Amino acid sequence: MKIAANRAIAAPKEPFRPLAPILVLAALAPDQANADEAMAARVRALTPELEAYVAKGMSDFDLPGLAMGIVVGDDLVYAKGFGLRRKDGEPVDPETVFQIGSTTKAFLATTLAIAVDRKKLDWDDRVVDYDPDFQMKDPWVTSEFRVADMLAQRSGLPPYANDAVGLLGFDQTAMIRSLRHVEPVSSFRSTFAYTNITHMLAQRVVARAMGEAEWDDVVRAEIFAPLGMTDSSFTADAIEAAADTTAGYLWTAEGTAEVPFTPIFPYGFGAAGAINSTVEDMAKWLRLHLGDGAFEGRRIVSEASLAVTKTPRVAISDRLSYAMGWVVQSTPNGRIIWHNGGTTAFGAFVGTAPDHDLGIVVLTNETNVGLPDAIGEWTFDRLMGNPRVDHVAARLTAARKSDADSDATFAAPAAPRPGPPLAPLAASFDSPVFGEAAVTAGDDGLVLALKETGARLKLAPWNGDVFTASLVPEGRFAAVAANLGPLPMGFAQFQADETGKLATLRLTMSDGQVYDFARQ
Repeated sequence: MKIAANRAIAAPKEPFRPLAPILVLAALAPDQANADEAMAARVRALTPELEAYVAKGMSDFDLPGLAMGIVVGDDLVYAKGFGLRRKDGEPVDPETVFQIGSTTKAFLATTLAIAVDRKKLDWDDRVVDYDPDFQMKDPWVTSEFRVADMLAQRSGLPPYANDAVGLLGFDQTAMIRSLRHVEPVSSFRSTFAYTNITHMLAQRVVARAMGEAEWDDVVRAEIFAPLGMTDSSFTADAIEAAADTTAGYLWTAEGTAEVPFTPIFPYGFGAAGAINSTVEDMAKWLRLHLGDGAFEGRRIVSEASLAVTKTPRVAISDRLSYAMGWVVQSTPNGRIIWHNGGTTAFGAFVGTAPDHDLGIVVLTNETNVGLPDAIGEWTFDRLMGNPRVDHVAARLTAARKSDADSDATFAAPAAPRPGPPLAPLAASFDSPVFGEAAVTAGDDGLVLALKETGARLKLAPWNGDVFTASLVPEGRFAAVAANLGPLPMGFAQFQADETGKLATLRLTMSDGQVYDFARQ
């Protein structure tokens, strides 16, 4: 759901303790107003160069449509749509609905903060006290996993742990339960590794604590309604039904192609990335954060609890740290608190520079391979007075290299080894994660079918006993396969035990996750 390069708040502001607070605040207000007006003037002066930069980036990435907003203080000072909702379609505007992907995670963090304010839970509460069924591979980690850990991206799990379980049609309960089978790749709380399933666990904890059936209900009541985010939603049906909506496009180095919406991704991943929204609505969200939890005179969440969500929890690099639903980035002229979002066919960037009372949102209808992040970071740099960097050019180079590397991974070997006869490989299998499965043989290869969800993977001979594994585009998985693109999901290999008997089918996904199926 994204963050190959992402960003949370600075330390909480020290409270004022003046002898005459009313007089002090009255004296400070003009200074802040003057600073905001100066920043708004900088935005106006930058606009021609910004719009030329956006247009060039859209051309370089073959991006159909983009919407962007810039907030200064409590005002949306710039909002504009670029390009088209669909190729040869209507133009994008600030009210066009996009998927916002993993920028949804900050909404989850804020609902946790609200629950803490209401004393429904505490950041240091143990997760097993709210969900006794929760279990990780390591019993000690299970017992020590705290509320704050669910969003902090330091679980010890491998990156994107078991996302494939959701893509192959399993529900959130199955995805959460699957974590008990995942081998950790680092010690608990020591290393940054981006995961999505832990956020599904968190959304359940929040909903139960707040007395709601679903996390969506918490967001509607506690954030969408008081902020007036009337065009934001949570489902594929909702974005398709919106009057001012956009199609999504899959990016490759050769160009972009429209792909259909599917309820499986990102919507099946809930609070990890399911929100649909607009620049107009997201500007209100930015105003809430620039207001330290207050919006139009109403306190939505306490400044202290909101600051906890933006306090660094684990280092990503020397300049970046992950908090909860936010990344904190150091720049020469202040912090940027941001997150990106990437579904298979949409990209987003949302961030604030609190020292400058500045917020930026960029929404696109194309796979996020770096363009919204680049435009957001470039704009922050220019408005904050940081060194000039062509972030779009750098991200395009990286995207093309990644695309070429993926093609090379699955390219047919120059001299492939002969494969085994297919018929003896057909059998029943069982996986602790996927459950019962069956491999059947046909004239052009094998098919691995998952009994519980009906998903089928075509196993095509590749090199000796190694096969490529591609999702068969049928039924509800037709749209998923289109969103995943033309490359396989990974590799499959049939392995023998010490007696030489075929015993295991090992499925290795392109994200590095490994799943073993035992022959029955």
